[in-house]
Amino acid sequence: MRVDIHNHTILCNHAHGSVDEYIKRAIELGIDIYGFSCHSPMKFDPKYRMRLEELDIYYKMIKNAQKTYGNKIQILCGLEVDFIDNRQDLIEQKILDYPFDYLVGSIHFLDEWGFDNPEFIGEYVKKDMEECWRKYLQAITHMAQTKLFQIVGHFDLLKIFGHTPNIKSYNLIKKALQTIKDTQMVLEINSAGLRKPVKEQYPSVNILEIAKTLEIPITFGSDAHSVDQVGYGYKECLEIVKNIGYKKATYFINKIPHEIEI
Repeated sequence: MRVDIHNHTILCNHAHGSVDEYIKRAIELGIDIYGFSCHSPMKFDPKYRMRLEELDIYYKMIKNAQKTYGNKIQILCGLEVDFIDNRQDLIEQKILDYPFDYLVGSIHFLDEWGFDNPEFIGEYVKKDMEECWRKYLQAITHMAQTKLFQIVGHFDLLKIFGHTPNIKSYNLIKKALQTIKDTQMVLEINSAGLRKPVKEQYPSVNILEIAKTLEIPITFGSDAHSVDQVGYGYKECLEIVKNIGYKKATYFINKIPHEIEI
């Protein structure tokens, strides 16, 4: 079976295409379980996320899609939630109380720097990347420790423009992964990296090998922001995880984990 649980809608203001178009494409590709996890409302960087008053619209939109397409594909409703270290106060209580199937916790910001946004790529020349990786991995560890999320989004996103972690970062990588294991979170295999400058899925093979030794479960997400990105890179990612030894993927209904053979 095939699962793809990380996909967006036009409500995030930087995606294109209707919910129906995404779902129809997923059906064409033979995806069995398809999840929307659009960018969560937050009083920070409002340009790239839905507004809090649109949360009900988003939820109803996905629920209506479940009714329309339920006999052809299983549709899940989640959110991708930004975690900014030392700013947990920015996470809206409403999204934690809402009956979503799952929450994807993601790090897109180091303090106020949106490091994956091409608009701010010029900041890289000012940064000590070893220190950035330290802060980034510490943020992932702290995010997992909150136990607010079921899935870790694109674990090594900081490499997006080619700044991969050096060997000194691997102790912190292992610590973050151990915390993910301890808090029973699932690691997302995110294929979006294959279409970004780094040309590599998130996380890297080296990180996935460590995750496998820790028996951290995985799931898949194409992180689609347009219809043509639905299912992108799945075959490559599937081959990678099977070679590492993974045989199952996890998805969530009402935040309860379920496994499927891949």
